[in-house]
Amino acid sequence: MSDVTQVQQLAAFAAGCRDELPAHVAEDVTNRIIDTVGNMLAGRAEATDRSDSGLAVQRVVQEWGGRPQAAVVGDAQRLPAVSAALVNGAFAHALDFDDTHLPSVLHPSASVVPAALAAAESVRARGTDVVAAVAAGIEVCNRLGMASYLPSLRNSLFFEKGFHATSICGTIGAAVAAGMLYGLDADGLASAIGVAASMGAGILEANRTGGTVKKIHCGWAAHGGIAAAALAREGVTGPPTVLEGRFGFFAAYLDGQYDSPAMLDDLGTRWELLRTVYKPYPSNHFTHPGIDCALALRAGGLDPADITEIELGVAGPTLRTIGEPRAAKVRPASAYHAKFSGPFTIATALLGGGGLGVYLDDFVPGAETDPDRLALANRVTCVDDPRASEIFPNAFAAVLTVRTRGGAVLSHRVDSSRGGPEHPLTLADHRLKFRLNAGRALPEERVTQLEEAATALAGGEPVDRLLALTLP
Repeated sequence: MSDVTQVQQLAAFAAGCRDELPAHVAEDVTNRIIDTVGNMLAGRAEATDRSDSGLAVQRVVQEWGGRPQAAVVGDAQRLPAVSAALVNGAFAHALDFDDTHLPSVLHPSASVVPAALAAAESVRARGTDVVAAVAAGIEVCNRLGMASYLPSLRNSLFFEKGFHATSICGTIGAAVAAGMLYGLDADGLASAIGVAASMGAGILEANRTGGTVKKIHCGWAAHGGIAAAALAREGVTGPPTVLEGRFGFFAAYLDGQYDSPAMLDDLGTRWELLRTVYKPYPSNHFTHPGIDCALALRAGGLDPADITEIELGVAGPTLRTIGEPRAAKVRPASAYHAKFSGPFTIATALLGGGGLGVYLDDFVPGAETDPDRLALANRVTCVDDPRASEIFPNAFAAVLTVRTRGGAVLSHRVDSSRGGPEHPLTLADHRLKFRLNAGRALPEERVTQLEEAATALAGGEPVDRLLALTLP
């Protein structure tokens, strides 16, 4: 065993974020907090049915009761921080509108931000502390995801084995963020990570055959992260070799196959956080390059009524999520499952969606039965595109080829989906997404106040004012 273990290196990095955070990193983190709060509000506003996962979680934690430490968006009742994080995290991920890190293909902000906000409110932390905590939590989460990427598979081993890296790594990222806000030093943060490693969980079968449990994965990660940090604060310790040990994290989840340098090299100078891609559309991120292609063809004058055949070429590893089984993808079981359908999202974009091109209104309950979209989706064949596969997972690429009734063949290709470093969203795009999302729950004047409060976090704005503005 080396003198400094892997968890100690990650913890030392996180603790150092309190003292020095590059300005461009702080700016990006502020954007991610704004994006996540908007997603939380939209997730809460769209939860209109008693069976919705987020509302189910909220009812359960209300039954649990406890000290009123932190706010739940859209509800005046306050809950213990651990419970508020669970509910808000469920709402943050419920609409599949949250960001994605590449190449690990996990969603860090929907776990880390709700945990940080709840922990911060419980100790009355200031915005500068929250920004540092979120930066460290997301970076640790992403670095763990990076360790799981195997070039031989061109995919994360978590996904190959059916694990949801988002909730597994997200629990540890959330623990780091909460631990920093609880005042843990490097040793305490190492213990928080060690405890959180025993709490992370999540499997991916719901993506294939249905079920709503995936919607709460980020909430459960936020919950576990706060619990782990609180336990570490009270003296519970984790094993020093929790990551690399014989029965540690990587042995248990990845059979010991992981990339240590990808996880540990250049901590604090190379920020994987900045490679986390924002979502312009509320659907599985693998569908986004195809949507980009469809929107480009539509902007060029393509009439969906003229289409006879559509071929969507994407990276091979993504087919299992957005293209298979074909029967379930051309006729999704629900509006939620339509978000994981390449054919359905292509049809939606070609017919013209809302927001930045495809929006929440395109996935309301009943949308999955729209005859025009179903007819167009049935013309879509999803195939493995070699170029997209070569690029994956460093970026999401696609090519869309359309044949028309007149015999024309039209094609458009993107090598990187909108929202990432190569094709970033503009500030206007970010603010439009936030205002549309927050506006589903709040009046326009409140949305403006909330946007201003969130933007001021890096300058020390108290976090409790931010959360108070999310209430009805």
